[in-house]
Amino acid sequence: MLNFICRQNSPKQWSSIIRSVSQNVQKPKTAIVMLNMGGPKTTDQVADYLLRIMTDRDMIQLPVQSKLGPWIASRRTEEVKKKYSEIGGGSPIYKWTDLQGTLLTKALDQMLPESAPHKHYIAFRYVPPFTDEALTELEKDGVERAVIFSQYPQYSCATAGSSLNAIADFYKNRQLPNIRFSLIERWATNSLLAQVFAERIKEKLVLFDRKIRDQVLIMFTAHSLPLKAVSRGDTYPHEVAASVAATMGHLSVPNPHRLVWQSKVGPLPWLQPYTDDAIKAYAKQGIKHMILVPIAFVNEHIETLHELDIEYCDEVAKEAGVTQIERAAAPNDHPTFIAAMADVVSKHLTVGPSVSRQYLSRCPHCVSERCKSSKEFYRKLCNFTESDVDV
Repeated sequence: MLNFICRQNSPKQWSSIIRSVSQNVQKPKTAIVMLNMGGPKTTDQVADYLLRIMTDRDMIQLPVQSKLGPWIASRRTEEVKKKYSEIGGGSPIYKWTDLQGTLLTKALDQMLPESAPHKHYIAFRYVPPFTDEALTELEKDGVERAVIFSQYPQYSCATAGSSLNAIADFYKNRQLPNIRFSLIERWATNSLLAQVFAERIKEKLVLFDRKIRDQVLIMFTAHSLPLKAVSRGDTYPHEVAASVAATMGHLSVPNPHRLVWQSKVGPLPWLQPYTDDAIKAYAKQGIKHMILVPIAFVNEHIETLHELDIEYCDEVAKEAGVTQIERAAAPNDHPTFIAAMADVVSKHLTVGPSVSRQYLSRCPHCVSERCKSSKEFYRKLCNFTESDVDV
């Protein structure tokens, strides 16, 4: 059924596919709203991108945030611009998300003709196209059904939660449209998702000499989280760990593996061990062959292309005396990943639930009224009833 996504196409062919699909979906029946934080396409967008992040209290909490947030964003702008310049002048996250959405909806059209045509709508949190733009567009298109599909497989209040709050904000003073909404907020243990990470690891394992291949340390790396959020009960750490366990189950190799954390921001304590510190510590132990696996990212962006590739695999690893370090590619447009997304969405469309009880529950130490009101909003938006069954 998904054989069409297994062909290798040139960039020009991909562009042709995208154009033809977008031209054919004149009157979509089902919207697939793809949530992500986004990334600046050009360095000109970096300042606004950082400002939106540093002033979003769902993402990060700062004292006197209305003043400190803009100050930090301003201070970091030139440094971050330089990093984007070093990976080609901007983030490729829009390109990958658009391609993933195109291939996903094409697969869904074949799998579920009763809900076709399907059309994807990109809803970024911090750069265009923004969440409100995606919602406005799907309403204008007159869709009958809309699936809100988080592109963070592992749920966190700071990431997926922030994007979901943005949707609640959009409808706060608006009448809800006559659209059947439903929500996929997490899919960390999907079997095909684990399989694609396993396949990405195998692509790198074969690059090591056979004599030491089974000894290569597999380091799964994910964006860290403030310990304050962990202590509150955010489910992200154990969902990332579940993805790691599922991936190792598919991989079936004797290699040792660990979960480490990257991208800490600010002075407060975050989840450890940090990825760069782990590379240095293992090198001191005599472990000189490693693979980094970005287990919480579904496409390439600044954290993979710069932080992992340049800062860690190049600079940190060389300084630590690592003999060989490889970085597994993100899922991107891998056929198994497209199949994973199609599997998640098709099951959701056919058997539900409209919104999971896991999402509607709150962290044990949550005191956020914004979180509470958002959960209540999604009960209403997705027409949840206590008789709904989670599958």
